[in-house]
Amino acid sequence: MVREILLLGDPRLYQVSSPVEREEIGILKAVVQDLHDTLIDFRKKYGLGRAIAAPQIGVFKRLIYMQINEPVVFVNPVLHFPDDELMEVLDDCMSFPGLLVRVKRYKRCIIQFKDLDFRDHELKLEGDLSELLQHEYDHLDGILATMRAVDDKALYFKSPKMLLNDE
Repeated sequence: MVREILLLGDPRLYQVSSPVEREEIGILKAVVQDLHDTLIDFRKKYGLGRAIAAPQIGVFKRLIYMQINEPVVFVNPVLHFPDDELMEVLDDCMSFPGLLVRVKRYKRCIIQFKDLDFRDHELKLEGDLSELLQHEYDHLDGILATMRAVDDKALYFKSPKMLLNDE
């Protein structure tokens, strides 16, 4: 089911999410389907969207859904950074479509997580995927990209043509 995405300014976006317990996995499979449906709907409307965190649809559990080549579900992810190399990017978000925020993110990260069978996994990511997972992980801690802006001039609006994928 397509769920409403919480938008910038909604105080719930600043909540810290709680860990997923093993006995909650069965219930959360429906949430994962909702995350998928919501992401695909957002792509149809805006032509973008690679991942979504559960808090963005009002589910305050440490759960991220990513759909690039194939779906990946990150349950209770933990991020580590192997070095201090940063990159500056323009970050966008489903919770504030049309707004870009210039932020600094780590160029590389290691994400440890459980899957829906509660098995452990680890991925090493670099570049845009590293940035993407850092962005979604921030949602789990109630942090928005606007809070990571490099300075007070780091916010940009997309043009209206870029916002709608109907043309």
